[in-house]
Amino acid sequence: MSAVDYEVDGTTYEGFFVRPAGKSDLPLVIIAHAWGGLGDNEKQKAQAIANELGYAAFAMDVYGKGKRGESVEQCQALMNPLVGDRAELQKRLAGGLAVAKAQDGVNAAKAAAIGYCFGGLSVLDMARAGHDVLGVCSFHGLFRPAENLPSPKIKAKVLIEHGWQDPMATPDDVLSIAKEMDGAGADWQLHAHGQAMHAFTTQGANDANMGTVYSADADRRSFASLTRFLAELF
Repeated sequence: MSAVDYEVDGTTYEGFFVRPAGKSDLPLVIIAHAWGGLGDNEKQKAQAIANELGYAAFAMDVYGKGKRGESVEQCQALMNPLVGDRAELQKRLAGGLAVAKAQDGVNAAKAAAIGYCFGGLSVLDMARAGHDVLGVCSFHGLFRPAENLPSPKIKAKVLIEHGWQDPMATPDDVLSIAKEMDGAGADWQLHAHGQAMHAFTTQGANDANMGTVYSADADRRSFASLTRFLAELF
């Protein structure tokens, strides 16, 4: 795995790229990070995609090199401005996607994006904004619509892996995202995992009061679902 520094509008960001050794013309999976910024969880997912599925993976950064959150307050301070300015978020995502597609050994025509928590919202925005990906997958993502795109037309296929007990995406929110996807003409799927909260793929998450708890079963099942989805796309 190698670090990749890149710029979007004069700001430096740091992504991470990994691909199976000795292979080329590889489908590409872009990974969007959770609210704390690009960290170990996203890097582990990138390694799994390369090692277990045989694809290239690029974990991108939308906060800026070295900008990471540790506490709830720090994470909110990094995330909330972008949740409130979706055009800016979409611009940074587009910049990361372009850099990912330019990496050695990548087949730029075969790209998908996956994201976790805030990253789930991010990849849904990539679909809403018409970024050049075949599909997106949101894991325990946020469903708030993009105010700058009130009537999106979605061409990318959409997979949503959702924890039914997620306090940050309620059953009403699930109905809303379903209606939005239908209205956008999307080819979409939504898989709800019972007894699963927010952050169910994040190893070490164990804060029931906040609603962020790792679930080995939901993690395994959702990765299997992703595996099938990517095979269909590529």
